[in-house]
Amino acid sequence: MKTIIAACSQNLSGSRASIQTALRTLLAVPWPSQRDVRSALQLLAVLQWVLSFLLLGTVSLLLLVYLLFTSLWLVPVLYLAWIIFDWDTPEKGGRRLPCLRRWTVWKHFRDYFPVKLVKTHDLSPSHNYIIGSHPHGILCVGAFCNFITGSTGFEELFPGIRSFLTTLAGNFRLPVFREYLMSGGLCPVTRRAIGYLLSQKGTGNAVAIVIGGAAESLSCRPGVTTLILKNRKGFVRMALRHGAFLVPSFSFGENDLFRQVVFEEGSWMRSIQRRFQKMMGFAPCLFYGRGLTSGQSRGFLPYSSPITTVVGEPVAVPKVENPSRELVDQYHELYIRALLKLFNENKTKYGLSESDELHIL
Repeated sequence: MKTIIAACSQNLSGSRASIQTALRTLLAVPWPSQRDVRSALQLLAVLQWVLSFLLLGTVSLLLLVYLLFTSLWLVPVLYLAWIIFDWDTPEKGGRRLPCLRRWTVWKHFRDYFPVKLVKTHDLSPSHNYIIGSHPHGILCVGAFCNFITGSTGFEELFPGIRSFLTTLAGNFRLPVFREYLMSGGLCPVTRRAIGYLLSQKGTGNAVAIVIGGAAESLSCRPGVTTLILKNRKGFVRMALRHGAFLVPSFSFGENDLFRQVVFEEGSWMRSIQRRFQKMMGFAPCLFYGRGLTSGQSRGFLPYSSPITTVVGEPVAVPKVENPSRELVDQYHELYIRALLKLFNENKTKYGLSESDELHIL
């Protein structure tokens, strides 16, 4: 019996010693600093945004198709009925949710890069505006952060102005993803949708259009300042029809967020990209960024490179219901001049050299 008691006492002493050792080891581990916590939150904010834009629509569609063949078949049927009933809403201003635009996660998203919005001139609430957003980049981070989220203070910098951002109309045909886009203030880049915002919502509306589109994304790479704009005149025609002032904006650093495999003009891969773009409306880019574990690893997240979006001086545009080609060309040229002025006056402030030029194709 004494032997058993001694053995139990020895085991208990050993257990206490093991627990004490484990606690000392645990307490010796350094707790994450506030900087580490902020970095983790910023990384998660960007991760959810990238996954939402790349996968939310496709995953939601596959899930609804799967549910059709289960006992929950009524869920996708009811949602499909809702989409049919709600089909025209994206082209009629959508459904902005101010609470989503003020979501705290967007502040972490902004600080990851960071993204900054710079105002050079006032925008009067008595007019409507079409803001040209340049360059396209890979995922239009600057345009999204500044014109959709409230994290960079657009409403404070331009009081009385409501900002919208246009994107491919096909995105609004994807279940759940369409609700996500509309809640932030995105609308289809169609004549009907833009015309509605400029004519049926009063004044003080600013519709941002990434004019270069998918074609411009194919040339996106660090150090390149080439825009697809010379033959893009539809936005000028829309501005004239509705008397909306034209406002140039440029996001310095947008092309530094990813690395892209750029195929030479005339190559068979470039040809495939062009054909895909014409059929689907967007170009399949082969790009990579940083991974989840570190900035040196490769993955699908953007690099944390600063983006500064500078909003330039508005070009006053008259209201002409049926503008002639000559008038469209005239205001298109005025817009290009305003954009070049904006670029040249700010390039050395935000990472470019005096010798860098803006090439317009």
